[in-house]
Amino acid sequence: MRSTLPSALRSGLPSKLSPLRVSPRAALLLGALLSAPALAQTAPAAPATTPVAPVKGASSSATSRPVSALAVEVSTVVGGRIVSCPAALKLSVNAVCLYSQSGAATLRPLLKGKLAARAGEWKTTGKSSLLTAAPAAGSAANAFVLLSPLSDKETLIVVDSLKVAAASAAKVTVPAGVTKGQPYVLGSDLVGVVKVTSLGGGKYRLSTEDDGLLTVTVGQKSAQAAAGTVELPVAPATDGRNLIFPLAGLRALGCTVTPEGNNLTVACGADSVGLRPIVF
Repeated sequence: MRSTLPSALRSGLPSKLSPLRVSPRAALLLGALLSAPALAQTAPAAPATTPVAPVKGASSSATSRPVSALAVEVSTVVGGRIVSCPAALKLSVNAVCLYSQSGAATLRPLLKGKLAARAGEWKTTGKSSLLTAAPAAGSAANAFVLLSPLSDKETLIVVDSLKVAAASAAKVTVPAGVTKGQPYVLGSDLVGVVKVTSLGGGKYRLSTEDDGLLTVTVGQKSAQAAAGTVELPVAPATDGRNLIFPLAGLRALGCTVTPEGNNLTVACGADSVGLRPIVF
């Protein structure tokens, strides 16, 4: 079975995670799912993107020293992987964002304990929590850590400078049309095994190298396969940029899904990819 996960993504995973088991879905989905009411500061800042590379051991050349130093410390605690920062948060170019498979309630005391006297107190707005941090005990805080829960066991962690306006609490919303409790995948999660083409008007064509073909419409269970009309178990959705496709619908393309712990292996013919499904 041939893995198709890009080498750039494999290099960006923490060592305890198998490269075949992690997809870039967090990086792509979170940007559309998060909105950012400001917590305190209001100075404008440009949307940030961060490279898909591990925080441990090396930081982006665009990342400031206070932010990168704090990000390394945070990474040792959360054990997460770096993802692209959501544009909706309007972070600085220095920001580092991590996806962790631990709940915010678990991470808060761990991070507070790690930073000790250098940290302030957690401030909560809605479901999100903010912690300021100083480079040394007794000095002024110059960076912050923001925890935004994605579920009871998943958290987006943001590390950035206090100079930006994005010290804000992120509000997680569910894209219209998705069914809660059902597993989905992003079209981008399937790169290398399924080609996803936007046809406009909410229509997408999914195809495989083994001549699997499926044309779907956002919000509709009926889809067109090579042999005729098929009924998907759940209607596809979109976050405005990405196709959010029901995991069970992959069978209509002739693909198989094999559980691997908390992750899945999706195989379409000779090609396969490891991913973690999205459950809203």
